[in-house]
Amino acid sequence: MKHIVKINLPGGFISAGDLYEILLIAESAGAQDIRFGNRQQLYFSIQPDCLEDMELDMLKAEINYEVDADQYPNIVSSYVADTIFNHEGWLREGVYKDILDMFDHKPRLKINLIDNQQTFVPFFTGNINFIASDTNNYWYLYIRFPKTSKLHCCPSLIYSDDIPAIAKTAEEIILKNKELFYDQGNIDEKLFYKMMMKKSGATFQSLKTALNLPDFYLPYYEGFNKYNNKYWLGVYRRNELFSLGFLKDVCLLCLKTRIGQIYTTPWKSVIIKGIEMSDRNQWGVILSKYRLNVRHAANELNWQIEDICDEGLELKQQLVRKFEEADLRTYQLCFAIKTQPKTGLTGSIVIKKNNNGLFDILHTRDFNPNSKDYVPYLQQINPAELGTHLIKLCYDFCDRQSSDTSMSAIYFKEETNVQQEKIVFYQCNNCLTRYDKVYGDCEKEIEKGIDFEQLTDYTCPVCEAPKEDFSLIELEN
Repeated sequence: MKHIVKINLPGGFISAGDLYEILLIAESAGAQDIRFGNRQQLYFSIQPDCLEDMELDMLKAEINYEVDADQYPNIVSSYVADTIFNHEGWLREGVYKDILDMFDHKPRLKINLIDNQQTFVPFFTGNINFIASDTNNYWYLYIRFPKTSKLHCCPSLIYSDDIPAIAKTAEEIILKNKELFYDQGNIDEKLFYKMMMKKSGATFQSLKTALNLPDFYLPYYEGFNKYNNKYWLGVYRRNELFSLGFLKDVCLLCLKTRIGQIYTTPWKSVIIKGIEMSDRNQWGVILSKYRLNVRHAANELNWQIEDICDEGLELKQQLVRKFEEADLRTYQLCFAIKTQPKTGLTGSIVIKKNNNGLFDILHTRDFNPNSKDYVPYLQQINPAELGTHLIKLCYDFCDRQSSDTSMSAIYFKEETNVQQEKIVFYQCNNCLTRYDKVYGDCEKEIEKGIDFEQLTDYTCPVCEAPKEDFSLIELEN
């Protein structure tokens, strides 16, 4: 059996020189390919008789790594989206780097640093999720306690400089009090936040407005794309394997053309930013040399699969072929395949394997993968029938989208309809589940049209939070 070597890339980026050094060590150990994971980390496989020499090379290069283990999950960030998928807000390169530089410990729980203005990097795949607020240098904090699925919102905003200390304190409290906060059905989050605030000594700001999730869309992250006066290049591999030769050439060209960093994505791809127009042909030569296609169909790019999972990858390829045959539109959707329990993957639509080898299909109530508010669609489905049912669900989503918006209103705006109206709903402060009287709540057997104020003894259908934990949200339509 081969050993799997994992190297974390904190924040999802690495300098071209450092990556080149890793590639040389992997090559010397007999590896041929590199994989990237859902948490923006790096993997390669080696034979057992090469392990000792590789470990010596890693020690000399002072590179942290794990063999056949994932005791220290990578810190995920949305830095990869900066300037190419997001041009708004205060969160920029310097803030990400300052925060990451202040981490003085190797986290044992999953940590996310996410810009609330983008949807390329999932919001809540960590145990400790910091989401940028609209106030400069202040963040929402959402905890998903290990081995649980519920999100709990901290009642205060966190200052940027305090994030590493807060993350360390939160992790220590959880791991030292597993009987309270680890793999428990009922968790007292108020007790946890009280302990965290007392121990951390950090600066907190009162939480006045709930996090408003942006509408989800997955940007096309392949190929050459222009931004400002430069290009960025995204490379995706259908089999998830990047040859060492290709990545070495990428690093050398980055060094030659003074591109400092290479970015990894939660979609197991790589992105190179800052390509000068005069250098674009050199990048085209590399793609031709390795015969790399950089224009795959959009519905092949919007999948989350467990790391190094042949079963999930094979099922994805089977379903993508079905989608292609149906010429299916999957805009504003993404899919996750879970073959193991509690893997933390997120998607608009989730295909989840049962112990009996059959699959359940779930989707979020509003098809936004960041909402975490999943409802069952079909259960106990044979793998061969998944494609048919998923296509039907995608058609249902498209019908819902088209019925929500009158096409005549889009193309022929009446003078009387020029004024914007507000969309009003209530949102759970803990898990972001919405109550909208337009839809009611089928889980609680509440019919459409009933105002939130009329509800008595109402609790969140997902996390069972009381009615008082819901906040009024008003958005421009």
